[in-house]
Amino acid sequence: MPAPVIYYIRHGETAWNAEGRLQGVQDIPLNDLGRRQASHAGNILADLFTRDGRDKFSLSFVASPLGRARSTMELVRGGLKLPPADYALDDRLREIGYGQWEGSTLAQMQLSDPELFARRQAEKWTISPPGGESYVEVQARVRDWHASLLADTVAVAHGGTARALMVALGLETPLSAADLIIEQGAVYVFRDGGLRKYS
Repeated sequence: MPAPVIYYIRHGETAWNAEGRLQGVQDIPLNDLGRRQASHAGNILADLFTRDGRDKFSLSFVASPLGRARSTMELVRGGLKLPPADYALDDRLREIGYGQWEGSTLAQMQLSDPELFARRQAEKWTISPPGGESYVEVQARVRDWHASLLADTVAVAHGGTARALMVALGLETPLSAADLIIEQGAVYVFRDGGLRKYS
């Protein structure tokens, strides 16, 4: 049986995204641009469903429990003319935890601990921030989530979980994925062992 198709959407922009601050598991709401990006992703999804002859009622919808992902999902579902709140939450899709670095910019992190910052820049997949997670850990929980899917799924989550999923599915390496930009307002379609972005 082929693996389920995943329509993956990163949450829209927040004030911390705009300021270059690491959010991790902090609950920062979408800003105005973020809400527009979420609505745009919903329109892209509607076009893809029409193009592919997909019945939106046949898909599962799941989001990270963080507020920015839930708000994005509700705007996406509104664009599909579906009840906004009728979707599942899965903690395995939450963003990578940055521990003590959450709320900081890269420059602030470098200033506070230059040695650890340099080590993490060189080995981003395996080194965790103080009190945070490594990408290896995120990859394990995202792989577990992927293995549990029973149907084609619309997932709204985060940049970190998108990178981890790409590595878990063999589409990127830890080295290539670590600094990959995951676009907001786009739909990433994981299908038949490949990946396409629509924006």
